[in-house]
Amino acid sequence: MRIFKYLLGIWAAIAVYALFSFFAGPKGMSAYNYLLSEKEQQWENIRELGIINEKLEITRNNLLYDQETLLVYARQMGYGHEDERFIRIVGLSSTKPVPAEVGNVYSAQKPDYISDKSIKIAALCIGFLLFAFLFMLEFIESGGFPRSRLP
Repeated sequence: MRIFKYLLGIWAAIAVYALFSFFAGPKGMSAYNYLLSEKEQQWENIRELGIINEKLEITRNNLLYDQETLLVYARQMGYGHEDERFIRIVGLSSTKPVPAEVGNVYSAQKPDYISDKSIKIAALCIGFLLFAFLFMLEFIESGGFPRSRLP
């Protein structure tokens, strides 16, 4: 029964290490949930980029195959036919082409977690403290240091 008290400290250290690793470690549940949310944000970014790509593809096809669209864009940029004359009125802002929307750069962040080294140190400290506590209890129950006998 005495050995069980001392093994309890080792068991507590292993249990604390396992629990902290499972919930807050580098491969634990909190890091896993964070990475799942990052994955969702990445997929949302990919969906937005797909929508932008469709719009740009439509614009490209219109410029390649629709003569009127090409003329509108050319006039916005200040071009015209050879026989056309332009009258520029000072003070009126010219129409500037709208830059194409290209999306946003999204970079994933590292998840927050407790390092494995810190978890091991905490588990060893808790196991050692429990071991020391049980050792002190047994020491006190046994009567402590032997008293010196004076004649």
